[in-house]
Amino acid sequence: PKSADNSIRLKSLNANTDIATLARKVVEECRLIHPSKLPEVEQLLFYLLNRKKSGNDKREKHSPRDLAPFEGMELDEEANINRIDHYVELLYEDIPEKVRGATLILHLARNPDNLEELLQNETALGALARVLREDWKQSVDLATTIIYVFFCFSSFSQFHGQVTHYKIGALCMNIIEHELKRYDLWQDELQKKAKEHEKAFKKYQGLLIKQEQLLQVALHLLLNLAEDTRTELKMRNKNIVHTLVKTLDREDEELLVLVVSFLKKLSIFLENKNDMAETYAVEKLARLLPCKHEDLLNTTLRLLLNLSFDTGLRSQMVQAGLIPKLSALLADESQRQLCVCILYHISVDDRFKSMFAYTDCIPQLMKMLFDCGESPMDPELISFCINLAANKRNAQVICEGNGLKMLMKRGLKLKDVLTMKMIRNVSQHDGPTKNLFIDYVGDLAAQTGVQEREEYVIECLGTLANLTIPDLDWELVLKEYNLVPFLKDHLKPGSAEDDLILEVVIMIGTVSMDDSCAAMMAKSGIISALIELLNSQQEDDEFVCQIVYVFYQMVFHQATRDVIIKDTQAPAYLIDLMHDKNAEIRKVCDNTLDIIAEYDEEWGRKIQSEKFRWHNYQWLEMVDNRAMGDDGEPFMYGDDGEPFMHNGDILERPDLFYSAGTEESRNTQQRLNLFYSAGTEGSRNTQQRLNLFYSAGTAGGR
Repeated sequence: PKSADNSIRLKSLNANTDIATLARKVVEECRLIHPSKLPEVEQLLFYLLNRKKSGNDKREKHSPRDLAPFEGMELDEEANINRIDHYVELLYEDIPEKVRGATLILHLARNPDNLEELLQNETALGALARVLREDWKQSVDLATTIIYVFFCFSSFSQFHGQVTHYKIGALCMNIIEHELKRYDLWQDELQKKAKEHEKAFKKYQGLLIKQEQLLQVALHLLLNLAEDTRTELKMRNKNIVHTLVKTLDREDEELLVLVVSFLKKLSIFLENKNDMAETYAVEKLARLLPCKHEDLLNTTLRLLLNLSFDTGLRSQMVQAGLIPKLSALLADESQRQLCVCILYHISVDDRFKSMFAYTDCIPQLMKMLFDCGESPMDPELISFCINLAANKRNAQVICEGNGLKMLMKRGLKLKDVLTMKMIRNVSQHDGPTKNLFIDYVGDLAAQTGVQEREEYVIECLGTLANLTIPDLDWELVLKEYNLVPFLKDHLKPGSAEDDLILEVVIMIGTVSMDDSCAAMMAKSGIISALIELLNSQQEDDEFVCQIVYVFYQMVFHQATRDVIIKDTQAPAYLIDLMHDKNAEIRKVCDNTLDIIAEYDEEWGRKIQSEKFRWHNYQWLEMVDNRAMGDDGEPFMYGDDGEPFMHNGDILERPDLFYSAGTEESRNTQQRLNLFYSAGTEGSRNTQQRLNLFYSAGTAGGR
């Protein structure tokens, strides 16, 4: 059987509608509804009206930011959806009528309830798109109004397809580009008309207001369409970033909020971020800070935060003078979090750390830290402070007044790892700040003897290890807090995390600067424990370097020198490490072995022999490389293809030996110097140099 359902579409239902009259009209026109159902129809209409209101409220909360009405939108009549055909006819008249027709349609489009019905009227939308495409250069008001109509559709994702169908986005890009060029021409004309400046300026101001309204509507529409990343990519291909950055020169705050918001959305993609770097967007954004417009300030800071993840853009921020500007904004509680995050990113680079000392940044940060009391601190805040403390001048500012005292109080009382990490960074700097720690040595040493979290003990021990203070009695500290057993127990591989073991090694190196402490270490058997640790951690350069440094400190003292040289195989390990790939390890090894060679003849001969063997190996390897070309053929010809000897005898070419003029002669002279140079000063004798001459290294020699 045929269905008896019938849909009734209401063309208009708003607060001004007479529900009773409309209900009677529905019953009269629909023969399927019995007149007795009139009260139910009225009730349904009330329900629909209330549902629309609540729906509008929700839509307003979640829809993109609406544009404020602008000059030229006023009408002397109320737009009616039933007269849409008449409004479309106006689009075929002259420019004033076209503007009026477009404005009437805009008034309808500003009501979301009318959008679906307008969308079904392809004639209206087609006419609007055609007029915009053909006449936008003739009237700014016309272009602004029509784009505004399509903007109303673009505010809802489900209508984006229809807006794209009429190619409104591409047209808006062209219009914006044209208007920016016009703006440049206006600027030039304004400068030329210096004599008539006041009159020209008033005209310019009027044109500028209309142009900025047009730009605002067009950019807002593009921002809505950019919700689809494929559409956004098309915009990028049309240089949307360059266009937006150029628009940052404007003064209108509402337009700037829109432009910065658009750039913020684009900045999450690498290609767009690179475009912003090329166009020096940061320099133009710096001009906007600080500003009284809350939305503009907040949006600009969020964009800068996105850009601050890039090293090159952070450099641009520093060059644009953003460090003092952002430091001043820390006083604004509503923007503080964003400023801290941006400044934290800048502080990651060592080149810029020192610049913070010459602003009001550090005192404000210290106040923010102490205002936290015993409650947890924001991770961005304490991380920023940790970075700043790694700079010597910053550390001095941090310690001014009761800065260090307050930090130590918080760190020790709350067992706060991050606060202790900041303190540890402060302690690494030589100078007056290091001496301030003498009062806290006992408190720090006491943290190692109790069952604390490992990461907390690492920071306390690391701070102690940094305190290379001549006046500090380390022997008393070691005895009073019974640290030697603790240090020895934590040298065993696997006894703790590698980070803690490494700090123990560094601590031993620090206390070994003291003669009596070094003797205590030697008697406790720590040297053999260090050698065992060296065997297990030989692939870790940091471990190797620190252990070798401990040996270097210990060979300075008579008691520990004899233990290292006579009772351990430490010198043999040092000889093996002489030629390590790491330059720092080689340097510490050479210095330590030089001291050992000076005090022990037997090891001195072994060290000398190994150095000669290494030099000899390097010489033979160089000869092999010089003797063979890239293709494996002997190196018999020069760069110009001529034989080096010119069919002569080498003994008849003394210039090879004595001339310093050509590169070949300099290389030869350097090779001769290798033959005759002494390996360690005052230690190589003639017989050893002869051994170097006659050793059989190359196949040719053998």
